[in-house]
Amino acid sequence: MTATFADAARRCCAVSARLLGWRPAEFWSATPGELVMALTDSGDSPFPAAPSQEAIARMMERDSDG
Repeated sequence: MTATFADAARRCCAVSARLLGWRPAEFWSATPGELVMALTDSGDSPFPAAPSQEAIARMMERDSDG
């Protein structure tokens, strides 16, 4: 059976309601990335962690034009 966008959206909306307590408006205003992050354990996130302030300072110093 071929799933349609509507079928997938209905399932994702139901999962977000059960697991996250999201209402339909919250589901539809979220990006796919936000939904993934909300449903994924922070230790298992597919997204890299944000750089620390120290790392940002090192990058700015390394890449400065002056």
